[in-house]
Amino acid sequence: LRESVTFLPLKDLRYSDTALQGHTWFMSSLYDKQEDEAQYQYFPSEESQGRLLCIMGNNTHDGSWNSYALAWEDALPYNATLLEGLTFVSYNHYNYDNIWHGLSALVPFVSWHKKERCALPARWILYHWGEVRQGMGTWLTHLMKATFGGDLKIETFDQISGPACFERAVVMRHNEGGMSKDSRLGVYDLLRCKARVYCNVSLEGRGADVNEKGVPKIGMTMFMRTGARSFQNESIVTKIFERECLKVDGCGVKIAYSNNLSFCEQVSLMSSTDILLSPHGAQLTNMFLMDRNSSVMEFFPKGWLKLAGVGQYVYHWIASWSGMRHRGAWRDPNGEQCPYPEDDRRCFSIYKSGTIGYNETYFTEWAQNVLRNVKMNKMEEALKRNVCLLNYRIVAHSSMPKSYCMYTTTEKIIKKAG
Repeated sequence: LRESVTFLPLKDLRYSDTALQGHTWFMSSLYDKQEDEAQYQYFPSEESQGRLLCIMGNNTHDGSWNSYALAWEDALPYNATLLEGLTFVSYNHYNYDNIWHGLSALVPFVSWHKKERCALPARWILYHWGEVRQGMGTWLTHLMKATFGGDLKIETFDQISGPACFERAVVMRHNEGGMSKDSRLGVYDLLRCKARVYCNVSLEGRGADVNEKGVPKIGMTMFMRTGARSFQNESIVTKIFERECLKVDGCGVKIAYSNNLSFCEQVSLMSSTDILLSPHGAQLTNMFLMDRNSSVMEFFPKGWLKLAGVGQYVYHWIASWSGMRHRGAWRDPNGEQCPYPEDDRRCFSIYKSGTIGYNETYFTEWAQNVLRNVKMNKMEEALKRNVCLLNYRIVAHSSMPKSYCMYTTTEKIIKKAG
């Protein structure tokens, strides 16, 4: 049995043209399991006939030189090291430094962790194109530490000479694909909660915040970029939104740069934000740290609509997945000229890192509409809270059920409260 263990390349070059399709070029001989959650593999399991997952090789440059196999625990390959506990094996077609791509790869593990009564990994193994990676970006590291508790052990096999076999292993290679909307909402709720606890930020959110007049506060944050996809005239853009915010009682504006903030500073900033304005970019991933139903306004340089593909909609997606409201995107019609026809893909290399102009009339009307909507929502929420509190005081001195407030619509509460 030991001699019959067959190792196959982690990166199957036969599928290099369809690396993201089907069961992918990573561990291509195996199929995933799915139960209204992310697609995953678990070892040992009925699907693996009770066999453990074994991996050999720590190559960081060519995944086809790294390999995997399945083996029974009492017949592991020669010179194998058995690693006890639970191992998370992540395959990411992109990378672990960009917070959007990294988070997309690790969200399925949070979902599995949540479903499996908060099972904790003893170690993580990170793969990109079958090549082992040394770690993940700082922002993502802090988020995973917050979620799973304590430091992360990233296994790179530097101290293991032969095959490493895992007592238990979960493999994810499809990012968030296949997860239901409810599953995603639950995961992002958990991430938000864990991040706020980790950073000692209030869990209560913005719901009950009011100013000295009793008017609900509205936090507007302009999350800026420098360099690619920054605003050409930042001061004018800032003045437009500050001006409209000042017209709304309770509204305040903060201007921040993600590259100047620590992870916990970003968590704190987002927890005080009701409206997030930002150019398209990875910093928008922070939106899930806001309270549910918060608003997002996105800005693009010229050329993205025709040439950027579906990737330009990722922040529409994460807004939906995390319970936010994407309030639309403004796409600059002006910018650098491309020497090729407008729909030529080569133009995107010119447009991709372009800067963003402004349209004062459009920005003004856009800001007014979003602020009006957010203010109305805030006032409705405040009314519901106040009516609920009034109702609680009424039922506290009556024969009505004490849980009446929790299970009754606002309209019924108002009638009952007179």
